[in-house]
Amino acid sequence: MAKVEISLEADLVVEVMVLTGVGSPRDAVELVVRDYVERGHRTEARTATRDEALRAVDVKPRDVEG
Repeated sequence: MAKVEISLEADLVVEVMVLTGVGSPRDAVELVVRDYVERGHRTEARTATRDEALRAVDVKPRDVEG
């Protein structure tokens, strides 16, 4: 996989290291980014399931009243 080099403010990286409990700045930032991406995928999966359920309700024929 291709690698990308970026610059971040030191205080931001130190805070990420403290929050994650990881001693390496690169590993700490990578962990946070991977977690962020995984959360996005989980949110998309939950939203898709809910949207599919709503579509299923909309597709059902309505009962005629009266």
